Amino acid sequence: MNLYSKKQKWKVALLIIALLMVGASLFVSNKIVSAVGEREKERAQQWASAIKKKVELVQLTNNTFTQLRNHEEQKMRLWIEATKEVSKATPLNGFSNYDFPLKIIDQNKDIPVILLDNYQNISGYINLDFDTSDLRVIYPNITSKEIIKHFDDSLLILAKQWEKKNPSFTIEVYEGLFMTYFYNDTKIITSLEQERDSLIDNFNKDLIDNDGLVPVLLVDSKSKKIIGHNISEKVNAENVDEFILQFGKANKPIIIDFNNGEKNILYFDKSQELKQLQYFPYIQFIVIGLFAFIGYLIFSTFRKAEQNKVWAGMAKETAHQLGTPLSSLMAWVQLLALQGIDESITIEMQKDVDRLVKVTDRFSKIGSGAKLDAENIGETVENIISYLRPRISDKVDVFVTVDENAIAKHNASLIEWVVENICKNAVDAMEGEGKLNVEVIKSEDWVYIDIQDNGKGIPQNQLKQIFEPGFSTKSRGWGLGLSLVKRIVKEYHKGNVVVYQSEIGVGTTFRISIPA
Repeated sequence: MNLYSKKQKWKVALLIIALLMVGASLFVSNKIVSAVGEREKERAQQWASAIKKKVELVQLTNNTFTQLRNHEEQKMRLWIEATKEVSKATPLNGFSNYDFPLKIIDQNKDIPVILLDNYQNISGYINLDFDTSDLRVIYPNITSKEIIKHFDDSLLILAKQWEKKNPSFTIEVYEGLFMTYFYNDTKIITSLEQERDSLIDNFNKDLIDNDGLVPVLLVDSKSKKIIGHNISEKVNAENVDEFILQFGKANKPIIIDFNNGEKNILYFDKSQELKQLQYFPYIQFIVIGLFAFIGYLIFSTFRKAEQNKVWAGMAKETAHQLGTPLSSLMAWVQLLALQGIDESITIEMQKDVDRLVKVTDRFSKIGSGAKLDAENIGETVENIISYLRPRISDKVDVFVTVDENAIAKHNASLIEWVVENICKNAVDAMEGEGKLNVEVIKSEDWVYIDIQDNGKGIPQNQLKQIFEPGFSTKSRGWGLGLSLVKRIVKEYHKGNVVVYQSEIGVGTTFRISIPA
């Protein structure tokens, strides 16, 4: 029959369809992942362009207030020179027109200046944002002298801070009298600096605080100095190369050229969501495979349970149907014996009747618990071989070797059925001519029954199928003999039956294993 082979073809066809469905699903998923990855690259490119524009704006602001600061420094120098000239103008030296220097001095309405003498005492100040009245609010209970002292101390501290930022100027007003001028940036420059710092802070905030942005690392192209990043892990000069290598493998870095000799490199990785999404197709494949596997197990279990019920029902029905004619045959054999028929005839007829009784007993045990007795399997095997010898071809030489200590729990009737089925298949494989060796071997944990023939052998592609229901190499076979053999050995005796060895043109050896 080709029932089993057709079923195998359907299985292969369904497997191919399932693989095609999974392949299509993986293709669509990978396409989605690729699209998301491309969008992330576009976002990184747009962000790099925004960085460039922000930095250009910062540079423009820096250039602007640098020029203003230089201009203010020149104004400060001119103002100091004018002050110096005015201080030297006396009737003794004949200088009487100092309107122009005073005019220059009066034009300083925005540069804060603090003047100190040789002894670091406050000699004057202009354009400050605070005075003693502000200190009076802070210290309402102190005297005016103490207020002035606090104010002068504050100006001294402020002068030293200004000197760190802008150069101080010392001039000799009179012989032995020197005055030092300290000045700070005007409110315009301070405002520009604040705007610049705000732009830089916003840039860093956009880089670091933007959770929706992919992991990025911005470094100077020459010094590899870290300009900014939004990586949760600690990034420093020691491990920056590792991140550069990792991000460089993930995506091609973006070079930001500021067209002034400066270049920054933006390295960016795949987002965590994209990394997780990349594993989704494989997770999907595993889930689909697991679902299909569980479904196959469930349906296979139902199918086997249904088959078991059908086999058990057929076996019991067969035993029941054989019961009535067997009883009649037993009566007829006894009647013939009483009528004086040749005794040898009635003896052989009685053997066949007994054989039918045994077969009926076998069928009745299918589907119900079989009683197992601890007996010598060798004797069971010898009994069935003795029955088979006169019923197979004379051209088949049968050899039996048993171990007298091969004791194992088994049901003799069912084991005889197993050995009979395999031996009949062996005789068919030898086409009624050859050698049949049956050997019972005892080991520490198992009793083995090896049945060897020198027939045509079993092809390798059929070794896994011969125990399946419906598989048969015979044109008229139902393919149930070896399937029942496997069921009897595995389910009733907790053993195993395998093709121990097979070679085309040489023969086949079946091994039955029963727990000792």
